[in-house]
Amino acid sequence: MSGCSQDCSSCKESCASRKATKEDFLKPMNKYSNIKKVIGIVSGKGGVGKSLVSCLLASKCAKAGLKVGILDADITGPSVPKSFGITSRAMQDDECLLPTVSDGGIKMMSINLLLEDVNSPVVWRGPVISGVIEQFWSDVRWGELDYLFVDMPPGTGDVALTVFQSLPVDGIIIVSTPQDLVKMIVNKAYNMAKLMDVPVLGLIENMSYYICEDCGKKINIFGKSQIEETASELNVPVLAKLPINPEVNKLVDEGRIYDAECDELDEFVSVLKGE
Repeated sequence: MSGCSQDCSSCKESCASRKATKEDFLKPMNKYSNIKKVIGIVSGKGGVGKSLVSCLLASKCAKAGLKVGILDADITGPSVPKSFGITSRAMQDDECLLPTVSDGGIKMMSINLLLEDVNSPVVWRGPVISGVIEQFWSDVRWGELDYLFVDMPPGTGDVALTVFQSLPVDGIIIVSTPQDLVKMIVNKAYNMAKLMDVPVLGLIENMSYYICEDCGKKINIFGKSQIEETASELNVPVLAKLPINPEVNKLVDEGRIYDAECDELDEFVSVLKGE
């Protein structure tokens, strides 16, 4: 329009050339929710243990006295409820969906909490999946939370775009494993976050090593870790290096992930707690 200064931030006109800002895409939080921080748990590929890290982090934070929740954004491959042994379906009131609460006090919402049969496949196209994730944010009565962890599906597609644009994400954690291929995938996740102006809090390497039960020797099953070099190149910290732990896997299968011990996350949880 004539006389335009090209500074949309100080202009109240609604014209075709108006530039959209990041805030324009954010979905509002409902009046029953007060979430202080939103952290996305991401990976560039599947199979690196992103959901496990999400559950371990939430459990550690809850044990540390923080109020936490998990938004399971992996709509086609949800696993969070099973990890906590939750089999009941989510309820709703006249206005909102109600998150299911684990025995440890962790609130969560997942598509598996809404399906009649948890084994039913979710065969939906991207826009429908994105709409569900937005509802998990805006239509769930989350209440008071210090942290909401968003367990995201692998890749840099529709869901990642939806989360980064629709939710006020304060930062992401990138999960990787010690393989050459994963280094490239970490870079993809990092570059997408930068493109979307989302801070990268750091890297967590899962399946980093295995401690032999007989001799106590640390064995690099997937090869020598390169996480320190990758983190240095990206100028982000390594938050933790998690070992392969059969006991943790057993607890996940039993729905008792809250009982898992993971001392490697203690330092980062202390930072989240502000200690």
